[in-house]
Amino acid sequence: MSLTLYDALVPNWLQILGSVSQLVDKADAACAGEEYYEGDILEARLIEDMLPFAYQVKSCWVHSALALESCKTGHFSPHMAPAPDSLGGLRDLIVQAINGLEAWDAEELNAIAGNDMVFTIGDKLRMEFTVQNFLFGFSQPNLFFHAATTYNLLRMHGLQIGKRDFLGALPLKG
Repeated sequence: MSLTLYDALVPNWLQILGSVSQLVDKADAACAGEEYYEGDILEARLIEDMLPFAYQVKSCWVHSALALESCKTGHFSPHMAPAPDSLGGLRDLIVQAINGLEAWDAEELNAIAGNDMVFTIGDKLRMEFTVQNFLFGFSQPNLFFHAATTYNLLRMHGLQIGKRDFLGALPLKG
């Protein structure tokens, strides 16, 4: 059996997005139970010069569904709009990401794997990839980084979560 681009990315990204969705739900439940203040969670940072929790969750959407959608045009730029200002808004963004990934057809993604892909930040930065190299070498590491940071911020704030919460639904046999 050969592994396609779709097979190597989409199921794994859905697993990680599912775990991020559950992490946001756990944060929301802790805030509803008045254990935590939502604003403190949304603005939580590991260190002062790092972007906050809300940005980390938003970036999971950016580096999954938005990145894949950008592969159709061959151009990706960071999404510069502010992150949602509520846990509910972040949850909606992750649901949108999951729905976006689930809408992809394997043949459609595999067919564009070798196409040109350009990453730009205004006129400051331009990097050229193939779609496959962009997804594996840029988007996937970013997705994992922001998902892990989301998890770490919640752990740092004392939410009762563990490694299984980060792993999400495992792709078990049969």
